[in-house]
Amino acid sequence: MELKINNQTKQFQVEALSIQALLDIEIPQKQNGIAVAVNNNVIPKSNWNSHLLSETDDILIISATQGG
Repeated sequence: MELKINNQTKQFQVEALSIQALLDIEIPQKQNGIAVAVNNNVIPKSNWNSHLLSETDDILIISATQGG
């Protein structure tokens, strides 16, 4: 499966992948304070386990930062 994550194309050797599974692979250490959009649609955290990604999806992972 080919996915575009934060403007970088990546290959995954799976047929099905949920947003949560993707995050477990990509950023296992930091999953609080992030938002995920798939094809410009923000996906609520409550749907990360059930939202399956499709070939060539464009995924944006945004991490909140602290500052002023």
